[in-house]
Formats: sequence, C-alpha cells, structure tokens
Amino acid sequence: MIRVAHGNLLDADVEALVNTVNTVGVMGKGIALQFKRAYPAMFKAYARAAKTGQIALGQMHVWETGQLDGPRVIVNFPTKGHWKSGSKLADIERGLDALVEVIASQGIRSIAVPPLGCGNGGLRWADVEPLIQRKLGQLPGVEVLVYPPEGPPSAAAMVTRTRRPRMTHSRAAVIALLDEYTRYAGEEPTLVEVQKLTYFLQEAGEPLKLAFVGHHYGPYADNLRHALVNLEGHYLSGFGDGSRPVHEAEPISLLPGAEESARAALTQEEVTAERVQRVLHLVAGFESPYGLELLATAHWVWTHTSDTEDVASAVRAWSPRKEMLFTERDVTLALETLAARGWGPRTPVLV
Repeated sequence: MIRVAHGNLLDADVEALVNTVNTVGVMGKGIALQFKRAYPAMFKAYARAAKTGQIALGQMHVWETGQLDGPRVIVNFPTKGHWKSGSKLADIERGLDALVEVIASQGIRSIAVPPLGCGNGGLRWADVEPLIQRKLGQLPGVEVLVYPPEGPPSAAAMVTRTRRPRMTHSRAAVIALLDEYTRYAGEEPTLVEVQKLTYFLQEAGEPLKLAFVGHHYGPYADNLRHALVNLEGHYLSGFGDGSRPVHEAEPISLLPGAEESARAALTQEEVTAERVQRVLHLVAGFESPYGLELLATAHWVWTHTSDTEDVASAVRAWSPRKEMLFTERDVTLALETLAARGWGPRTPVLV
C-alpha cells in the first residue's frame, strides 16, 4: 500500500528509510546531506563502498542501523553517477526493481521513499511518481510512504549526530564576526550577508582560504558553503542541507555556546579582532542583504578593474539585475564609503 506523506522523511515511523545517493561517495547537499548528519556511521560505510566500486546504478547499498528504536535499515539508492550529473529515468526504474528485492530479502514491512532523481537530479515528479506507484504499489504487506518534492524541512528540524568540529582560528573569526554583526544589525544575517561579510573579512587580511569569484549576487565563494555545512547543527543553524535557493534560505543564527567558543579561541588574537572591527566599521549603515551586496560588488569591481574612472558604470553593468536594483546614487555612495573608510584598491591589509 502506498501513502503520500509530508514533512521530514527522516522522522517517518517506518522500518526502512531510502536515501538518494550518487556512486562516487559524496553526500554534500539535499537529503543525502541530511542522512550523512543523522547517520555518520552509515556515510562512512557508503563512502568506503564507493571507493572500492561497490556503489552502482541499479544496485542498492543496505546499511543496518543497529537501533532498537527508529528505522532498522537505511537503503542508499543511487540515482546518478557523478554528483554533478543528472538522473535518468531508466536508472530509477532499474533501482526500483533492486529496491523491491531488498524489501523482500530484508523482510521490510514499512519504508519511506523520497522523490527519486528529482530536485538536484533534474527529473520530473510527474514521470517518477508513476514508476514508484507501479513498482512498489502492489507489494503485499508493505506500507510505502512516498514523499513528493516539497523542499527540505527547516534547519532546526534536521538531525545532527556528527562529531562537533574543532573550533579553528578561521571558524572562530567567522563566528565572532557574525555574532558582532547580528548585534549591530538587530537581526540574523541572510546567506547573502554571510557571503559578503566573509568576503570583507578575507579582504581585511584574515586567511580564510575562501575562493571568491564574481557571481550573481556579487563576490561568492563556493567553498564557504562547505564550511557552513560543517558548522551547521554544531555552531550555527539556518544553512540546513544547503538545498534552498538563496532567496528562500533561512537566516543564519549562532547556536548557544558558539560565540563563547569562538571568543576563547581568539583570546590572544588581537589582529583578528581588529579585522573584525574593521569590517564592522565598513558595513555600518549597509546592514542588509541589499546594502552588503551593493558594497561588496562595488569593492570587487573597484579592485578588479583597470578603469578606475568608470567604476560606477561597471557596477551597474555587472548584470541586468544589478542595473535594475542599484541606483546610480547608491553605487556612488558605496564607492564614497569604501574610499572614506580605507577600502580602496590599494588599501593595505592588517598583518
């Protein structure tokens, strides 16, 4: 029997949970990342199997939880080869045949199934759902909970059982900046603001090792996303599984104890404290997603263009969106602020 379910699949009261995976051992986003956090030992077993070529399309990777309560089996269902690839309907169909065999061999009486190959996989639910209904709908004595693509649960609802990462100098610097900024702004920063704050912190001389490039919302570092993944559920909340579009993402908030841990790690780091204060001084009056995107984009253009006479036009020419969003007056104000507060293209960093 198939029932449509809603909410957090990992909270389903069933014997088995299905997790969608690739074949290369990466669980970096979406529901796979949720499973990685909730079942770190499962992820290690899956990664080992992938390394030795045991994870393949059309084959299930079964991991027993060993728990008395909750699901007793996690079924890793490969929906794509490389994590960058798209999913193919034929692979979902082959996988469902293999899943039916696992349900029988494991004696599973209830199972929760996500929208296989949809989301990051790119398949249409209208094509996938009939396959699931056809393959799993007639299994005798088995309750199948099917979760349609409805977006991830809230970050707070996601379970984290991974080991708390060490409070490194870089992590402490970012957390200290977010804490101070939240106090100044009066509300928790969005993901856009976090990207721009860390951009300025690195520009101030903090060695965060973030690889910023010019992107849709201005300077963007994809490896900051990986850093936030590691901090989520331990020192901060809001990033979740990283699957929400930027305009739908939750604000980033610090968890209890994060600020104290960061301060303790930076006790003797006066230069880092000065860099944090320098960033806060720069962004004063620009504390919003719009303000920080404007300021960071203006700084990026100013420090990456050879034509310093026409920076304002270059900022607005970044994209049609920025041309519509940023007024000439606001761009001029941002450039004047950067100059007045010592953030011009030849400004020395604190060392």
